[in-house]
Amino acid sequence: MAATEQTEVLICGGGPIGMTLALDLAARGVRSTILEKTDGRIETPKLGLVSIRTMEIFRRLGISGYVRDTTFRRDYGLSMVYCTTIAGHFLGRIPYPSLQDEKPVPESPETKWRCSQIFLNPMLEERVKAEPLIDIRYLTKLESFQDLGSHVDVTVSLEDGEQEVLTTRYLVGCDGAGSNVRRQLEIGMTGKEQIDHSVAIFFKSAALARDHKMGDAERYYVVDESGWWGNISAMDGYELWRLTVPGTSETVADIVANADAWVRKALGSDDLPFEIISSLPWRRTELTADSYGRGRVLLAGDAAHTMSPTGGLGMNTGMGDVDNLGWKLAATLRGWGGSALLDSYVVERRPIAIRNSGASTHNYNQLKSVLDCTGIFDETPEGDAVRKRVGEAFVSATETEWETQGIHLGYRYEGSPIIVPDGTQPDEDHFRWYKPTSRPGHRAPHAWISGAPRDGVSTLDLFGHGFVLLRLGETPPDDEPLAKAARRRNVPYRAAHLSDPDIVALYEAPLVLVRPDGHVAWRGQNLPEEPDKLLDTVTGTV
Repeated sequence: MAATEQTEVLICGGGPIGMTLALDLAARGVRSTILEKTDGRIETPKLGLVSIRTMEIFRRLGISGYVRDTTFRRDYGLSMVYCTTIAGHFLGRIPYPSLQDEKPVPESPETKWRCSQIFLNPMLEERVKAEPLIDIRYLTKLESFQDLGSHVDVTVSLEDGEQEVLTTRYLVGCDGAGSNVRRQLEIGMTGKEQIDHSVAIFFKSAALARDHKMGDAERYYVVDESGWWGNISAMDGYELWRLTVPGTSETVADIVANADAWVRKALGSDDLPFEIISSLPWRRTELTADSYGRGRVLLAGDAAHTMSPTGGLGMNTGMGDVDNLGWKLAATLRGWGGSALLDSYVVERRPIAIRNSGASTHNYNQLKSVLDCTGIFDETPEGDAVRKRVGEAFVSATETEWETQGIHLGYRYEGSPIIVPDGTQPDEDHFRWYKPTSRPGHRAPHAWISGAPRDGVSTLDLFGHGFVLLRLGETPPDDEPLAKAARRRNVPYRAAHLSDPDIVALYEAPLVLVRPDGHVAWRGQNLPEEPDKLLDTVTGTV
């Protein structure tokens, strides 16, 4: 066995969550090592949507522009289309613009983006390999670990069969739904273990981007007399597609074996040539880990929660984990984070996973709720009436899957031990509607400070590398007592004075303390008389 090597944080899993966590830690000066048991290649894309909140996180890391530069046809329309087959009957459409025509919303400096994992992973890998504080090791498998209180010893196996021991201050399992780290911790998962078994069929067809009557769509839902049975998703807007076919544990093997026939069924024509690239069976679940770790071993992403992909919340929920965990690890490692800071990670993030996974299952059940489609293929006036009714029903039932600004921007950390409540009650946590607020626990609101949208400076650009006290108004209270306390404790801190009347009104209080992850930790009319007690709370010092 090779000699022991040391790192500050060892990340098991080199997917989007693991790589982004490493980049977040590096931005805070923390060294990490990523272990990835495969060679890093992605054979079947497992995600497509990068949410507006994830783009904000990428913006803070300086990589949102790289995401926008990844492959997806800019003028390809991103509507949702419902049909019997691509060559068959049109049933309905939820219209959405192309990437180039997507208008920014007033609540964010970013827009959501289309970026399949086959493009996102290589982009992140390039950023990771360019960062001197990150060591990424492929074909390296975590075999076992031992939490020794002051550090964790991790035994790994290499491609040639040799083993070595790595010593790390913290181990984070970002190793997916079947997490080896979670299993070794013997942490259970609660929820729905089997919603269905499905198959993802990855195929190539340039004709599907142009030679049919359904028009551009990010997703084509195909329907027969029994209801929805599959959907085709655009992976690049040119020629790469993924057909998802739900089934059972008994039928998925047959679907994989007959992938060509299933694609042909969805296309409904022999005039659209295609080539199968891969077929991957998978299980649709709604599960949340009972704990997000023990001691110096933590979980993030699918290792901590799994959910139906309906709505695109899985990877984006994991990015929220990264946003929450990265600064807490860095604070603990650098000595200014208290002993209870990392404990707040599960308190804050687990309820969000339960919320988002429940919303994802709701979206899936809505998709399956339209069952009475008898006569949908009839070439009669009665058949026309059935198709009109079914199309309207699907459009209405599935709206919750796509209108989700409240899900992505409206989550808040209620009951957190490191948030100082101010006695106000939260607005409704609505899947669609988001109301900006500086109420403690919520994401601090976006407003443009200067410059035009996309080129200017957002309030969100002020946050990320320490605590920021926003001093709002023409003559806000002095912050020196808090600044002095922060300096004495080596807590990274700065103040920012904003006097724009619109921003003052948006933030609702003259003093708003924002955490490194952009969530409000405290707000008030004046600083507390004992600023050290405020810092004790928000840094988890007990």
